[in-house]
Amino acid sequence: MTLSQRPQRRSTRQQNKKDKSVKYKEDNDSSENSEASDFDEDSSNTSEEEEDVHDKDQSSANNRKGKKSASRLIDILKSPSSRKRKTKTQVASPSNKKSKPNIAPRSVRRVNAIAPVIPLRRREQERSEPATAYELARERLHVSAVPDSLPCREMEFSDIMGFLESAVEAGTGTCVYISGVPGTGKTATVLEVMRHLQYRAEQKELPDFDFVEINGMKVTDPNQAYGILWECLNKSDSSSKEVTPKRVTSAHALDLLEARFSSPDDQQKTTVVLMDELDLLVTKKQTVMYNFFEWPNRPNSKLIVVAIANTMDLPERMLTNKISSRMGLTRINFQPYTYQQLYQIVESRLEGIDAFETEAVEFAARKVSAVSGDARRALDICRRAVEIVESKQQQILLSNDGGKNTTHVTISIINDTIKEMLASPTVSFLQTCALHQKLFLVSVMQCIRRSGLGDVEFGDAAEYHMQACRWHHVQPPTTSDLMRVCESLGQARALVVEGGRMDLAMRMSLNISEQDIVMGCKGDKVVGKLLNNG
Repeated sequence: MTLSQRPQRRSTRQQNKKDKSVKYKEDNDSSENSEASDFDEDSSNTSEEEEDVHDKDQSSANNRKGKKSASRLIDILKSPSSRKRKTKTQVASPSNKKSKPNIAPRSVRRVNAIAPVIPLRRREQERSEPATAYELARERLHVSAVPDSLPCREMEFSDIMGFLESAVEAGTGTCVYISGVPGTGKTATVLEVMRHLQYRAEQKELPDFDFVEINGMKVTDPNQAYGILWECLNKSDSSSKEVTPKRVTSAHALDLLEARFSSPDDQQKTTVVLMDELDLLVTKKQTVMYNFFEWPNRPNSKLIVVAIANTMDLPERMLTNKISSRMGLTRINFQPYTYQQLYQIVESRLEGIDAFETEAVEFAARKVSAVSGDARRALDICRRAVEIVESKQQQILLSNDGGKNTTHVTISIINDTIKEMLASPTVSFLQTCALHQKLFLVSVMQCIRRSGLGDVEFGDAAEYHMQACRWHHVQPPTTSDLMRVCESLGQARALVVEGGRMDLAMRMSLNISEQDIVMGCKGDKVVGKLLNNG
């Protein structure tokens, strides 16, 4: 090939490429026009105008723009069924939260449930008259009555539900620590969560799991928790074989649990353990707490521990670092009820019952929220008020007097009920106590709240008592005088004092409720300031 022939061949190649690009453009524009003409005539006119523009401009950048506009036009002219499919997939995305199912009233199944006591046969009498509003109110306002839904705890319910549901689905172990003052609905919320999870397991939406409840107030020794857990696990395994599980000692149960949670077992079901009143399960060496919070961290345990205590900082204050680290960061705190929440709780139980005035329920809620925020206290006050009105109605019917007929619970009746509850023997005794006796009881109560344990040492309470006296400009007593004060309160059974020793390490606990202490001591100026500041 000569040098003169090379430029000719290059020119022919360039000419062929241009012809191919023009032909490709014409084919592409014609295909776009054919697709658009099937849907609309206006779109075909616009495509023809675009074809003229593309014929004039032969740059590669405009070719890309023409292709993008054509693809957008085709996407717009797609069938609406495809667009509906996209919207359906968006609705079914896993990020959307599941609504709380409405299930029928049912009880929570426990593996360690106590066998029900069969009562004697009673003679059934048909009621000629329906139950009165007072009877229905007394029944619903009872503390043991379980409502269909727990109001004012929706946020805590969703948090606990999310943690436990994800752990049961994944078959992994976890720890959840729940804290709050008494009467704030901690145990009731957890039991309601378990009720919904068991319902979903019956509907085959969740894997099967076992539920075990260990209450610190129902065991005499914290080591008994090992035996309770092992018997429940062994009972669930032997339920299909119809073999009665053998009872073992606490030490043997600990060895069996160690072996069970250390070896992998694919057929093992997930177990949810509720450890209520965790404050009473704390021992000196803290081995029970360590084991129960260490087992869920093992890869093959399938153990979920839900711990409930009355103090928020129990892990940091009383437990060692190795236990608090294994407890994890999953912590939920229940705040005391406000008067609006207490009002809503009482009104939800009195729905459809015309026995209360609205102002009376609000007055009771405000009185309780100012002291403790305990929902059980508000229910007891309202229930006692209903009993007072019912007894007055019966007296009017028996005497046939034309006196004032009170058919509803009013503010004055609620006030009389609160005074009657304050006039209990315990509160009356506290109101007649001396100043240092009241101060010492409040000091013991504050030390118990700080430590989270059921008992404290005399030295800690005495130090708090001396410091409180200096705060409020009261002459502090000596240690021997405080020992006599403690001895007098022990003789009155206001304190349970450790026998056999009278020194600073002597342990003691309260024998009366904290609500009674607050009610009986808040009238004193010095003690009232201490209660408000503490």
